[in-house]
Amino acid sequence: MLSTERDFRRGGERMAIPTQGEVEGKLLVFEVVAVACLEELLRHEHAPAVSKVRRRILHNLKERCRSLKLCAEDEKATVDYAMGVLEAAVEEAGSW
Repeated sequence: MLSTERDFRRGGERMAIPTQGEVEGKLLVFEVVAVACLEELLRHEHAPAVSKVRRRILHNLKERCRSLKLCAEDEKATVDYAMGVLEAAVEEAGSW
């Protein structure tokens, strides 16, 4: 997993670029934490919370994509992925 201590270990300077596994692991952690939080939130809230969360996600993603200067295709893929994660959390929360 990605470690800030890597550069201080002997030979750490040779591993300055994270491996694909480290990046995938970090992304997995973010996704699992986000989905778990959404499931817990949605279990206790009603439909207005879902639409509010959806609007906030879209707004924040557009700002972040703009600051990263992502192309339109990458921005759309990012938004689609985020909405997919949200929908999966909504479905999972509804099945409890």
